[in-house]
Amino acid sequence: MIINIRKATEADFPAILGLIKELALFEKAPEKVTNTVEQMKEEQSLFFSIIAETKTGEIAGMALYFFAYYTWVGKSLYLDDLYVKEEYRKMKIGSALLNEVMEIASAENCKRVRWQALHWNVNAINLYKKVGAFIDEEWLNCDFDAEGIRNFKAIQMESLNNSQETSHI
Repeated sequence: MIINIRKATEADFPAILGLIKELALFEKAPEKVTNTVEQMKEEQSLFFSIIAETKTGEIAGMALYFFAYYTWVGKSLYLDDLYVKEEYRKMKIGSALLNEVMEIASAENCKRVRWQALHWNVNAINLYKKVGAFIDEEWLNCDFDAEGIRNFKAIQMESLNNSQETSHI
């Protein structure tokens, strides 16, 4: 099968969001996707995407990434999602997308490319090991979603108020 790897455009956002939702379903967390096409349009300066397109124009997969700065190494590329539709797996599309991501990282003079894989996604982990990626089993993810951010701020304000009350006693 002939696949064309190209940069995504705003016109691809609906298909990309569809792939993001498929990925979330695959990762057993479909309810966690709150992003919308409108939000992607508003925030498009914050991310980049490449897509794998069939000769009939169907989007078979995508890689979505952004640039980050890691204090230990400097400019880096964070690969947030790499996803290939189930019917197109085992056709080396994931490898082609990953190869293009590495080309971009090299052209951008990145010092690191980082991404995550679920511990049970054996096919992805095997691909990453096969291409020489280091799989770190020591670091844990720490996340706040939008509600967690609000809760954190409320807890901090409450703590600050309590410490101010205590200091006046």
